Amino acid sequence: MHRIAVAWLAWEMTRSALWVGLVAFSDLAPAAVISPIAGAVADRLDRLKLATISQAVIGIEAAAVATLVATDNISIGLLVALELCSGTAASFAQPARQTLMSGIVPRADLPAAVACNSLVFNVARFIGPALAGPVIAVFGVAPAIACNALAYGSAVLTMPMLRVDPAHRRGHPATASFIGEVREGFLYVARHPGLGPLLAYAASIGVMLRCVQELLPPFVERNFGRGAESLALLTACFGIGALVAGFWLAARGRTAGATRIAIRAGMLQAVATIGFVATGWFPVGLVCAALIGASASLHGISVQQLAQTAADPAMRGRVLALWGMITRACPALGALLLGASGEVFGLRWPTLAFCALALAIYAWGYARQHRIEAVLEGPPDDGENR
Repeated sequence: MHRIAVAWLAWEMTRSALWVGLVAFSDLAPAAVISPIAGAVADRLDRLKLATISQAVIGIEAAAVATLVATDNISIGLLVALELCSGTAASFAQPARQTLMSGIVPRADLPAAVACNSLVFNVARFIGPALAGPVIAVFGVAPAIACNALAYGSAVLTMPMLRVDPAHRRGHPATASFIGEVREGFLYVARHPGLGPLLAYAASIGVMLRCVQELLPPFVERNFGRGAESLALLTACFGIGALVAGFWLAARGRTAGATRIAIRAGMLQAVATIGFVATGWFPVGLVCAALIGASASLHGISVQQLAQTAADPAMRGRVLALWGMITRACPALGALLLGASGEVFGLRWPTLAFCALALAIYAWGYARQHRIEAVLEGPPDDGENR
């Protein structure tokens, strides 16, 4: 609800795709700087406390934005600054929360748990926009953002109820300087023959394709000539597609074949995005949005499953922080680039160019698929991995 409301607020205030992109960038971009640091922090401190404090900051930011909007004291510059604060806190929350998962479920259940975690997120992506559209249309932007503040307040109150294995609740004792541990995380991923190329592929796909979802208000108005209700319907279709894909991966419950799914989902997402931006007919846009949501979910869950299971336990926080950086900073960079180019060329042709680059990246990933698979999944067996 918050994302839809903030994007719509930025569009109403400026009528500029560039500003909408900047607001998305301000929420997501801090991950580029903060995530590696947050990963090292999560590998040293009490992860439950870190997650709780980070989520409290996000809730306070949402309450501040809602209050400023309700009192008509918001400006586009202030909105960008507040979203930067929220994005910084989220960069700390992500690795802390993800690393807790291995302390809640047995290792054998971890792939299914990762999929279930993503499934819950995608249920929220479906319900949130479905609620946001009518709330914004009837009551305005402020109540939709206030709902986010209430939700994070609930999260802060319930996080201490989690029962986490003490060995996974706190990271390892300091083994080097703090900056040294951040550097170790980068080097570990860069030198890993499976995680390195897989995360590079995911980062490239994130820049080229995920940015479309961050710029939906301009697409809704310019491509389809519709308003806030249609924006919520379109975003709900993204969530429905992601939900179906998440259910399938959760039921699948294993990492065998995850590399193949992750790489080929990038190609499917590029094709679906081409269909989304090439059409002006809203029903076709809805179908393509569902396919984009499904392919993005297949890609993201599979990469996260592999990162959780393949990473050394002592490095897990830093690896998942880099994954968080990819999921937040790369779409932010893409949204900024697409928003800026959209001001000059319109949104359709730059997006199609991004999709063409994404297909070239898929060809690169496909050529390396078997080598990545061999490292992250072990030798394929004849039945299960096909």
